[in-house]
Amino acid sequence: MKTKVKELRSAAGLTQQQLADLVHVSARTIISIEKEQYKPSLMLAYRMAKIFRTTVEDLCCLEENKRKEDEAYEKL
Repeated sequence: MKTKVKELRSAAGLTQQQLADLVHVSARTIISIEKEQYKPSLMLAYRMAKIFRTTVEDLCCLEENKRKEDEAYEKL
């Protein structure tokens, strides 16, 4: 799942470890989210959105991800 975590983290001047510490997860979790290998839980997404002063919808690119998922289902 695409997110804006890496973009927002970099703009905020935070390392992966610093963000991980702020949201109570491992740096590996942040790395996996940034590589689109892991979907954050709703609570984790909410915590990150609060840090970056954005919405969960924006942080997780929900419109774009929904559109891609809908297109995939239409091809079935």
